[in-house]
Amino acid sequence: MGVLSSIKEKIFGKATATTATTTPSKQAGATAAAIAEAAGKAALAVQAAKDAAKPVDVEAVMEAAVKAKGRKLNWRVSIVDLMTALDLDSSLAARKELAKELKYNGTDPDGSAEKNMWLHKELMKTLAANGGKIPKDLMS
Repeated sequence: MGVLSSIKEKIFGKATATTATTTPSKQAGATAAAIAEAAGKAALAVQAAKDAAKPVDVEAVMEAAVKAKGRKLNWRVSIVDLMTALDLDSSLAARKELAKELKYNGTDPDGSAEKNMWLHKELMKTLAANGGKIPKDLMS
């Protein structure tokens, strides 16, 4: 799994929607309890699909992650702090991989402030494009 996938998983969570079928039991004597259980599973699957369609409040997720870390992290500006808050590797190698995944084609050297700022902005755009609700000040 790549760095971008890891970030998305940490922010959006693992897909928990399961598909349930509502086809009748193949057993001739399907009980009312079995039918009710299948209907309940189908209802849970429908709710999970509806929840998956809702935008994820990235700011709330990140603020909770920072609070859980118990130290000051400026995730709004720093790609390193954002990755640290999510318990991900924020090393130069990890950021180089993220740059490759986000198709960085600039000339700034690895680890430069300019490249790190680009990574952060591009990540915000990518999260927004994948169902993340991003604060307007982070989209400019």
